[in-house]
Amino acid sequence: MVYRLFSRLFPSSIRKSYAKTLLYSGSKVDSENYLGFVTMACLFVSLILAFLLSMVYTPVPFLAQWVILFLLIEILVYVPLMLKVDKIAKEVEIILPDALQIMSSNLKSGLTVDQAILSSVRPEFGRFGLELDRIGKEVAIGKPLERALFDSTSRIKSEKYRKTMELLSSGLRSGGELARLLDQTSANLKHQVLVDQKIRSNVMMYVIFIFFAICFGAPVLFGLSSFLSEVITDIFGSIEIPKAASSRFAIPIINFSSSGVTTDFVMTYIICSIVLSAIMGGFIIGLISKGKEKEGFRYIPILIIISLIMFFLVRLIIGNVMGDLISFD
Repeated sequence: MVYRLFSRLFPSSIRKSYAKTLLYSGSKVDSENYLGFVTMACLFVSLILAFLLSMVYTPVPFLAQWVILFLLIEILVYVPLMLKVDKIAKEVEIILPDALQIMSSNLKSGLTVDQAILSSVRPEFGRFGLELDRIGKEVAIGKPLERALFDSTSRIKSEKYRKTMELLSSGLRSGGELARLLDQTSANLKHQVLVDQKIRSNVMMYVIFIFFAICFGAPVLFGLSSFLSEVITDIFGSIEIPKAASSRFAIPIINFSSSGVTTDFVMTYIICSIVLSAIMGGFIIGLISKGKEKEGFRYIPILIIISLIMFFLVRLIIGNVMGDLISFD
């Protein structure tokens, strides 16, 4: 009951989306209880982290830190669940052509539709094997095959699987031969897999270019520019223009040391730019390589870590090389 109260903090649309995601992932837990437990845990953890962070970093208000951390933790909890749903969908799409071929062979051997489906279940099919087993049992107890196939699309989040089931249902309603329809559908799916693989191989160069630009190009340039900004601040900050000279040539007194753009600001800006570039680059890589932006979530931590390491490594190398020439306070 307490968990359900916490789940009410979210609009009904978000609760329904969470329920569908749990259904697609194969989880049998109650969506309201799950969302309420996650919300309560995230509120508690984010409150502790915000309290600890406020003791170290105070410019951001405590309430803003709490809200930001809560949203970040919620995202970190939801993303693995979403990736699991996509992983199941991909496994189903890979297995689907072979499963249809097996069902067609079973029908040609004289089995009934429900027996052909149940006999097609293999241990290596994983989640899809459970789905086939459920479809076969529903057909065996009298549920129309078209309805059973259509209902299965609500448990697997795959556009390719949904279109395949709709095609089979349409063929059955029009009186087509099921075995032949399964063979043709299986052949089309295998051809589509080959086309997708060819497309991915053609766009791989773009993925490599984006990866190197984010992990090596930008950090190297940022490392050089940050070092240059420190050099300029250190050199020109120590220059003092005599007042007599400035009044003689009618120029204002320039004081670089009091400039509003400090080295700390430059470092903060660079780090934020690197992290933001890694996030956007991860989404772009996911879109190009997999066809979905959310597939890039798994690349974001790698891109952030590599790019930050490269940035500080470049600064360290330049600092060691130029250390004998320039010294900082």
